[in-house]
Amino acid sequence: MKIRALFGLTRMPDGKVIALLKGSLNGLSDHADIFVKAPIDLETYRNGIVAYEAAIPAALDGSRTAIALKNKLREDASKMYAELAHYAQANCNEDMVTFLLSGFLAAPTTKAAPQPLAQPTIDYLVHGPVTGQLKVKIGSVAKALSYEFRYAPVPGDDGTPAAFTQEAVGSTKPRIISGLTPGTVYTFQVRALGRLGHTDWSDAVSRMVV
Repeated sequence: MKIRALFGLTRMPDGKVIALLKGSLNGLSDHADIFVKAPIDLETYRNGIVAYEAAIPAALDGSRTAIALKNKLREDASKMYAELAHYAQANCNEDMVTFLLSGFLAAPTTKAAPQPLAQPTIDYLVHGPVTGQLKVKIGSVAKALSYEFRYAPVPGDDGTPAAFTQEAVGSTKPRIISGLTPGTVYTFQVRALGRLGHTDWSDAVSRMVV
């Protein structure tokens, strides 16, 4: 399997980026006998890292000038990191031990298997702005693709719901359900759809329509 270096520094915090930069600098420096034709002079790379790290504290004060300087130095150092990483990939002979000697980290070769979703809930169920309405808010679930909620009137004293009305929704924004019968109690449930299928239906939440 082809070895790939860990890239994607853009969204990493400065501390993490500095650690990756220094790790690669140390690896390439310590094993210059293996990586003998690095496309960037390592002293230039070192100076870029030092300048970037030194600019971080000043940027914490929020000065636009300081932040702009830090970001520019970060970009310069990251470009050198990327060029050296490509070089290490191409000159390790697809041997992981050799690649890791360069100080670069290898990107994961497999994606994590999808996991079951958390059980969704109904955050609240309140009266709508006009008679015959209820307003329902679904609680969001990480990595859910969509949601379904269902509701039905609860007739009589035994609490057994009648036939459910079911609706699929793509977000958890509050929704107003209209056309309900005033004086009737309605019960609501929700479930989420993920890569492994639907969750169970949530616990029921009920409210009388006015």
